[in-house]
Amino acid sequence: MREGLGEVKQALLEADVNVGVANDFIERVAEQAVGEKVLKSLDPGQHVVGIVHKELVELMGPVDHSLHLRGDVTVLMMCGLQGSGKTTTCGKLARMIRERGRKPMLVAADLQRPAAVHQLQVLGQQIGVPVYAEEGSQDPVAVCHNAVKEAKRSGADVVILDTAGRLHIDDELMQQLTRIDRRVNPEQVYLVVDGMTGQDAVNSAKAFNEALELDGLIMTKLDGDARGGAALSVKSVTGVPIKFIGVGEHLDALEEFHPDRMAGRILGMGDVLSLVEQAQQKLDQEELAAQEERLRAGEFTLDDFRKMMMQTKKLGPLNKVMGMIPGMGGMADMMGDADAEKDMNRIKGVIDSMTPDERRNPTKYIDQSRRRRIAAGAGVEPSEVKSLVDQFSAAASLMKDMAGLGVRDRMKKVQQLGRELSNPGARLAAKKLSTGKRLSPKERAQARKQREKEARRRKREQRKNN
Repeated sequence: MREGLGEVKQALLEADVNVGVANDFIERVAEQAVGEKVLKSLDPGQHVVGIVHKELVELMGPVDHSLHLRGDVTVLMMCGLQGSGKTTTCGKLARMIRERGRKPMLVAADLQRPAAVHQLQVLGQQIGVPVYAEEGSQDPVAVCHNAVKEAKRSGADVVILDTAGRLHIDDELMQQLTRIDRRVNPEQVYLVVDGMTGQDAVNSAKAFNEALELDGLIMTKLDGDARGGAALSVKSVTGVPIKFIGVGEHLDALEEFHPDRMAGRILGMGDVLSLVEQAQQKLDQEELAAQEERLRAGEFTLDDFRKMMMQTKKLGPLNKVMGMIPGMGGMADMMGDADAEKDMNRIKGVIDSMTPDERRNPTKYIDQSRRRRIAAGAGVEPSEVKSLVDQFSAAASLMKDMAGLGVRDRMKKVQQLGRELSNPGARLAAKKLSTGKRLSPKERAQARKQREKEARRRKREQRKNN
């Protein structure tokens, strides 16, 4: 149980969760976990992760995606630090509201940042939403007040105030926002938080909440490597619900916040629970068990690889499956719009063009002339056959290493593989052997034993083939 809790705490800290929040959270989980009956199908560590996932969902909830728009003019005030993506989020929110049949108006009340007014006007043109601005004005309070009057006159029913930000929190900024709040009396006040700022997001959210009494949070920049720990920290410290998350730069990249998905992201779990459910429903469990036994015996051939590939296709598009596996989201992004189905069919064609011996031991039997024959039969280039054999050799080694591991250690292996393959220019390759350095007597003895073991294995194969 302690081991499981330690891993969870490490995952929280790596996801940029505030240290104090992480410690308090682990204490609550420990109180709940101690004395729980461990399910037969799970080890204690996994059981703790299950409890943690449930607690994370409860802590980041409840979810309220409503903007509480009224029948007449509804004023939404957006605030946040400079660089958090506040102005772009105003455009995204206006687009979402417009698609719901309302008539939004954007208000350029950020008179501090150069070109902020022009940026909002460009966004307004892109989404077809009017932008209220007063050229040369130095009073953001008056701009907001006049904008509400203009909205009533022009028929707009939702006013979105893009207020000024700062690179840091200061008294001048807070006083300006407080004056706007008192003068315009917005129905909802939303704080835009940069999901990549990690623990710094807690301090800014706390200060904004004390000054303005926030109604909701919008977290941005969650389309990159940020694990979203700031979401847990900010919600825990302020108690303010997270309403939406920004998952890209495009104006349609604003999604409703779902605690269960964010919990999986914070723990580095991907959407593994959904993947497991699909696997149980769609995959041939007897075939999987047989493959597991072969791996435990140290056997993994291209026939096994072909069967596993066909099983994987039952779960849906490959890039979607990769995105659900912890640590492999980067690989899914790298695949982009690549036609994974077409590539898998090409690999299947290459394997089908091989003889049983070649599929059983490709590195031993497939030479240059056989590569040309296999390529001709599959309709591909000989270089593709060589690439498949090289990739398979490295993959077979990895699969054999994973065969004897528990679930947690397997997950670490997968995450490690995902990190390696996500690096630019990285490729799955067999580890290089010695560089020629003089071996110690112990190393020479181990190498000799390994050679003898390989020789005995080859003899057994030859007798079996004869």
